[in-house]
Amino acid sequence: MTLPEVSPARLEEEWAADKDVLASLRENGDRAEIVRPVDVSFRGDDEALDKLEEEAAELGFEVIEREEDEDGEVCLFLSREQTTDDAAIKGLTKLCLQIELAYEVEYDGWGCTAEDGTE
Repeated sequence: MTLPEVSPARLEEEWAADKDVLASLRENGDRAEIVRPVDVSFRGDDEALDKLEEEAAELGFEVIEREEDEDGEVCLFLSREQTTDDAAIKGLTKLCLQIELAYEVEYDGWGCTAEDGTE
């Protein structure tokens, strides 16, 4: 599947928010090189989310769940194993913005737990 190009301005807007999340992770002792599940979420109508859910594996994601929020909006949560270094997160964000355009859904961000190498 060929995904659409993302506007550099939109990518930079998301990257600015990502840097805040990454800073918070680092403050909590995160070691960026540790591979762990990173979750992403998308909002949209049932038809668009159905299509994304069906094709998630082709895009490198595993489906976690679909959930309705207090406003009645439906979110699809996906996950993939990766590091949290800057390049990996910027790549993830670019991919999610491409998915947003290709599937006509709204990318709602990413999240993960801080990993310090101790279990």
